[in-house]
Amino acid sequence: MEPVLGPAKPDPGDTYCYLPLYVFCGRHLLAAKLRPANIDASAGSIEEVARIVARIRQRWPRVRILLRADSGFAREALMVWCENNGVDFLFGLAKNSRLVGEIEGELAQAAEQSRRTEKSARRFKDFIWRTLDSWSRERRVVAKAEWTAGEANPRFVVTSLAPEEHEARHLYEKLYCPRGEMENRIKECQLDLYADRTSAHTMRANQLRLWLASMAYVLICALRRIGLKHTQFARASCGTIRLKLLKIGALVRTSVRRIKLAMPSAFPYQTEYRAAYARLTATATA
Repeated sequence: MEPVLGPAKPDPGDTYCYLPLYVFCGRHLLAAKLRPANIDASAGSIEEVARIVARIRQRWPRVRILLRADSGFAREALMVWCENNGVDFLFGLAKNSRLVGEIEGELAQAAEQSRRTEKSARRFKDFIWRTLDSWSRERRVVAKAEWTAGEANPRFVVTSLAPEEHEARHLYEKLYCPRGEMENRIKECQLDLYADRTSAHTMRANQLRLWLASMAYVLICALRRIGLKHTQFARASCGTIRLKLLKIGALVRTSVRRIKLAMPSAFPYQTEYRAAYARLTATATA
């Protein structure tokens, strides 16, 4: 089980905006909380993670949980909570001069290889590290020492996972980097389903708008997972499903006992529509 934390980035410019907190597990949306934008990116994350973890363990008490997030969530309070509650974590870690100094040798090797091959080169280093005053203990850090486009591009992550389970390169490339896929889920909510339309006058009303958009996301995900399985839309985005299967012209006839939809004969996705209807009906009556 790998919940992923992420803030929806506020719009640039001299505008007022919100900073929603999203938690996903794969394509599954677990939480969508509206927050003001003038706060730390991790604000409120402990409360949301604690609530979600409690619900997960209520249903699957022995499941192992790995929490992934970018450097905005690499905060002492959240890492301590994870350590005290048996939750593994893998967070991006903002670079600084001390961290970069730890990988000077690896950066030099990557630079030499890049000059020799005329391609990007990267090295990885695994080490134990602690901040000067904000961390309460030493933790495992994995560094990517990359040289690309003629300059250094160092990156760091902090984790509770042991080296025996995941060596440095595998941990960074196969576990941490796929976290970025969560950004596409946020785009589906914000752009495809209009979760960014928070123009009401109160936080409470805008939170309701966010929840309505989030419920639309959950419903379309269920349609994709159940109704559109084995069709060309099995991995389609919410926007594609909305435009091609839902936003269509049809004649609706309502009687006492039923609702009839008359679709145009030229509708190109009749097969997928019928398959979705059949699968959803079968699931509902099972």
